[in-house]
Parts: sequence; C-alpha cells; structure tokens
Amino acid sequence: MGWRIGATMVAALTGMAGAQIASPPPPSEMQSHPTYETFYFSGEVRLDDSSPPPEPVGIYRVCNGQSHFEAWTDSKGNFSFEASGNRKSTAQGDADQSGGPSAGQLRPLGNSTVYSMPVVASLRDCELQAVLAGYRSDRVSIALKSRSDDGRVGVIALHPLSRAGSLTVSATTLQAPAAARKAYDRGLDELAKKKLQPAAGEFAKAVKLYPKFAIAWYQLGLLRQVNNDAAGAVDAWRQALAADPKYVRPYESLSTVADHNQDWASSEAYSREWIALDAEDFPVAYLFNAIANARLNRADAAEHAARAGLQIDHDHKVPRLDFVLGLILMGRNAHAEAAGYFREYLTLAPNAPDAPAVRQQLSQLDAAATARPE
Repeated sequence: MGWRIGATMVAALTGMAGAQIASPPPPSEMQSHPTYETFYFSGEVRLDDSSPPPEPVGIYRVCNGQSHFEAWTDSKGNFSFEASGNRKSTAQGDADQSGGPSAGQLRPLGNSTVYSMPVVASLRDCELQAVLAGYRSDRVSIALKSRSDDGRVGVIALHPLSRAGSLTVSATTLQAPAAARKAYDRGLDELAKKKLQPAAGEFAKAVKLYPKFAIAWYQLGLLRQVNNDAAGAVDAWRQALAADPKYVRPYESLSTVADHNQDWASSEAYSREWIALDAEDFPVAYLFNAIANARLNRADAAEHAARAGLQIDHDHKVPRLDFVLGLILMGRNAHAEAAGYFREYLTLAPNAPDAPAVRQQLSQLDAAATARPE
C-alpha cells in the first residue's frame, strides 16, 4: 500500500483520545499570580448511588462551546477553584477541544460589564462538567448575577455509560487493605492540591502495600509521565493491567504512548485488546487500531477498524476517524468516497490544524474523481 498517514494526524491523536476516555493530564505545580475580581466556586461530584468517584475527576468549565480545565476532585469527590476577571483561574491553563490543559487566558465577552464586573461577564452562559471515562456528567450553571452570588454549585452527578462505567473502575480497589486505600486517598488529596511529588509518593506507598492495586498503579503512571519518566509510566500501566486485565484505562494510555513512539505493533495490540474488552463505548480505540494497522500495511484491517469506529461514534466525538478512513480509501484510489469522508471531517472539525491541507487534498481528489469516474 503506497501511502502514509501524515505526522500532523498522529500528533493530534493524544488530544482526541483524551477527549474520549482519559481524564485531563495531571496539572503542573502552580505559581501564584495577582488577580482581581476573583470569585470562588466549590462543589462535589457523586455517582448515581451517591458515593464519591473512585479516582480523580477533572472539572471543566464549558463556555460557548469551549471547554477549560479548572480543578481535580479530592478523595471525597470535592473540588474548588478560583475564577477572576483578568485570569481564568488559579488552576493551570486551559483545555482546548482537542484535550488536556494548556496555557491560556479567559476571553471576556465584549460588553461594558467586563470593565465593571469582569468575572460576572466572563462566566455568562458557563457551566461546569465533570469528566470521568465511562460516565456521562450532568452540567451545572455557574453564571453569576452579581458579585454577592454564592459560589457553591452543589452536586455534579455522574451516570454510567452502559458497560463502560464498570470497566473504568478496577475491581481490585474494593480488595485493597485499609492502609493501602488510605495511602491512595492521600494521593488523591495531594493531586487535588496540585502537589504532584507528594501524590506520587502516596501512590507508590499504596502499590507497595498492595501490589495488585490497579488504579493506584494507573495514577502513578500518569505522574511518572508528567515527570518525563516514560519508561516508568509504561511499567506502571503494565502493572495495572497485570493486576486487573479488565480495567480499561491503562489500555488507552498504553495505546497512546505506543502510537506516539510509532510502535505500531504495540499500538495495534493494546487497542485490539481494548476493543475486545468493550466494543461499543470507545470509538477512539478503533482510531488507534486503524492507524496502527495502516502503518503495518494491513489495509483491510485498517479500513475495517475505521468503519467500525464510525458506526459506534454516534455523537461524532472522534472526527479523525473520518479523516483516517478518507486516507485509507485514497490509498485504494477510491477518490470519490475518500472525498466524502474528508468533507465530513472538515464539517466536524473546520478549524483543525490540518484543515487547510485537507481542503487542498480534497480539491485534488475532486479533480481526480471528475477525470476518472469510479
């Protein structure tokens, strides 16, 4: 098969995956900055049975379709953050639509109120959403009417998405001894306070006390990744899978790392096992599998994975499936069908970094289809 998937697409995969399954990457250590017109929000996240979530939950602020990371929950599911008129919050950075936190500023609405009460104007039409793989979150409005409004937002409920909810919670958590569970909870609390090194230390204690503590291994892997310890992160995620092969979250992390390292055989294997575990709830697994198979020159398997992913991606959360299938079909000289998937990709992600290149390729495909009807 004489074609290659471009590096731009591969570079964007991590963000797309994060949007589908993973909580946002652990935030970096905070630095204090002067602010004005600050406002404090607090609340809690609970599952359907009123219990706290089993692991850190990312809290996002959604304003006019744009999503921004704000805070982590602690071991009891509580969260808090600060919003201000000239800076978004004391939480580190923004999370754009492609994935995790990155540096950014709050963009107030163009209204005279911005100058008198910037935080009130900035939060107009804003809601909070909790992000945990395998769950659907209620949304809670944080629009302010005045500076005296109460910033307590109450409970944000998480509802399981079919089988995925159980797969994103490791069964080994309930079997953990009390001492290991306490260490894990302390790690969550340190993580919620953005104290990454103490959090890593507590998770390390938890797995030392209970080596089969899959979720603690997973969190330890995330923190090792933030510390640029790629090998240590992969080892921790493999330990998590060894402890609980039905715990789905490490499959996503390992697939992402293998894809980033262009280890196509590993990416194909991890994503295939992920799909076998749950074939209905994670279209991004099919994306990784399609790309890996394409890179391994397995055109039939790549096309099958991309089409299967599109079939379950009812809400179009992974637009790059259309892009990848278009590339596969283009490699098979199915120009007209490839053009259709490229158009769908541009409709779903018109501002993607590679959109100009896709539009240029689309023009060439249209010309080829006209010159040589299929």
